[in-house]
Amino acid sequence: MPLNVSPRAIVPKQPSPLASPPVASTRRWAGQVRTQRPAGTSHPIGRLILKLILDRLDFQMDHFVDRRSKSLWMDVAVAPSVRPLQGDGRECDVVIVGAGIAGISTAYELAIEASHVVVLDRGKIAGGITARTSAHLAPLCDDLTSAMISLRGEEMSRLFYESQAAAVDRIEEIQKQESIDCDFRRLDGYLLQALNTDSKIIEDEFEAVCKVGAPVHRLVGVPLAHCEQQHVLRYPRQATFHPLKYLRGLVADIEAKGGSFHCDTVVERIEERDGKVVVTTGGGTITARAAVVATNAPIVDRFALHTKMAPYRTYAMAFSIPKGAIPDALYWDTLDPYHYVRLQPGDGRTDFLIVGGGDHKSGEADDAELRFQALEAWTRNLIPAAQGVTHRWSGQVLDTIDYAGFIGKNPGSNNIYVHTGDSGQGMTHGVVGAMINSALILGREARWAEVYKPSRKTLAGMSNFLRENMTAVKNFAEYLAPGELGDVSDLKAGHGAIIRQGMSKIAAYRDPSGKLYARSAACTHVGCHLHWNSFETCWDCPCHGSHFAIDGTPLNGPAIGPLAEANIKTRSGEYAGADQGGEPPTSLHSET
Repeated sequence: MPLNVSPRAIVPKQPSPLASPPVASTRRWAGQVRTQRPAGTSHPIGRLILKLILDRLDFQMDHFVDRRSKSLWMDVAVAPSVRPLQGDGRECDVVIVGAGIAGISTAYELAIEASHVVVLDRGKIAGGITARTSAHLAPLCDDLTSAMISLRGEEMSRLFYESQAAAVDRIEEIQKQESIDCDFRRLDGYLLQALNTDSKIIEDEFEAVCKVGAPVHRLVGVPLAHCEQQHVLRYPRQATFHPLKYLRGLVADIEAKGGSFHCDTVVERIEERDGKVVVTTGGGTITARAAVVATNAPIVDRFALHTKMAPYRTYAMAFSIPKGAIPDALYWDTLDPYHYVRLQPGDGRTDFLIVGGGDHKSGEADDAELRFQALEAWTRNLIPAAQGVTHRWSGQVLDTIDYAGFIGKNPGSNNIYVHTGDSGQGMTHGVVGAMINSALILGREARWAEVYKPSRKTLAGMSNFLRENMTAVKNFAEYLAPGELGDVSDLKAGHGAIIRQGMSKIAAYRDPSGKLYARSAACTHVGCHLHWNSFETCWDCPCHGSHFAIDGTPLNGPAIGPLAEANIKTRSGEYAGADQGGEPPTSLHSET
């Protein structure tokens, strides 16, 4: 799903063994447990068998120098000159926590209305999940409109489409008005019947899209290999762009209107006092009339919103491709998890082909190489003109139980607003959220607010709610299981693993130089058991989507505090880990 990803649910899609090698089952919210590892891969022999199957697909991963996670967009510095916040007593009209497309777009909508805004981010400006998008600008529900209608009815589904289409219009208007060179263009989108699958899903979706009033045309064939007879829906007036070039332009406009940005600023508390909001960071405090929390996962709530969302990881890669090799359009298929495709203009006679898919529940698979191999096999089968691989990356999507994000006043707050749960449509959700939250803060009518209201209860999604929250129950049971390695001396350089020490679980990582990092394996949000992510070199929380660096530093919310340091007793009876000094360990604890 466009990283920007989300489930194809309610109407099950049929995986095609000929169209794509086996990947994890991830039918989101569709009545199945979607967190299984690829069949046969829970044991090393099973992984070897799957590897042999992939090797028989008559392809090899292209050689490229940097195999780390790096998106096509990350070479663009959105705000290279900004600095961390320092000092107390700062005041403004609105403080915005989170500098992705939602936070920056909200700042822009407020700044053009003469509001003084301050934007904070724990990392680089636009350096988080927004930098890992595939940047499809597609207004229809990413989980299929037929699925949304079954949960929320035709009217709410129509308003959802209307709001997402308005977001695309708003991006087009702003980039033209502010003269932002960001490769924005309108184009067609194609939903194509996957190879060796039933066409009924296309029929059902055609009827659903007509019900919400979106323009759609039914076709046979799309200009990809082996797809001449596939049933297809064509959606006109979709769009795409370069997300970080666009945000770089917005940041410059906001700064010109008196707004300010602060990178590497960790927010520790957000409190309401005497009708105002006080934000406490590691570098100082800010007092504002209102605050917008636009982090990937909200940090102002421990349970209310998080139990209605689930984190999923998706994968994307870019290839070089001759200009004109395929029409410039957006493409999706009906597999589950599905593939998504687009082009990005390059230099000279070469463009970039972006292909994504291979989704799974965050933290519940650590087999990125197999997923990239599967993506490449699928790509070379349908798009033979694809040349060398230039980039590979992954991102995290928070899917809600009814496919729409949570945007508006935070439940239980007076002047704190939230934006989260983009459900695979982060670019358009981010702009819709900016229009809604800015209107609410300014005391104006907010169109579409009911569609995204954070306090809403979708009774039809209750089974999804109960099923997905079983992840936390199963996760806590992992504390009773043995460690992944018997002794830390077995941990190889460049690898991470969970080690049991008495009643505690320890997240251990040995860097390429041999230095050992040992931290508590309990997420500092609500204590869920962490899992190692070898591709991103971090620890992932399957419950609510927190990520931690090897030294325990939080990289993604909802966790705020770092993982507690720990020491590990080796076979020889010495201690290694946090202090590397041979001393007994201190007690493990979670800082929140």
